[in-house]
Amino acid sequence: MANGIEWMYDRKQCTTCKRTRAFLESVACQVSESVESSKTRFPPEQAYALLEGITKLIATKGKKVLTFDLTAGRPDEETLKSVMIGPSGNLRAPTVKVGTTMMVGFDEAAYKELLDVA
Repeated sequence: MANGIEWMYDRKQCTTCKRTRAFLESVACQVSESVESSKTRFPPEQAYALLEGITKLIATKGKKVLTFDLTAGRPDEETLKSVMIGPSGNLRAPTVKVGTTMMVGFDEAAYKELLDVA
């Protein structure tokens, strides 16, 4: 059984979000709180505020997986914008929080590591 996801932000019709939900279902991972992007938007300032208490940020950009250690300091605003904010000008979906880690985007290997599943 996978560790649970405390918070998830996604879009129902998003292809990447659908892949994320299918993966979570395949590993029997529960989501405690889900926020639909069509009902709640997080512009940059609010998206960056979600990093409060987060020590590690993982973000996917294409096939790349970028990891930021936030205990060493927060990346500059331009870097955060490039990994957290989508073309709509709001937080990218899917975004999840697990403990003190936030992940933006989807990469199966990174999710397996994040959730500690084989």
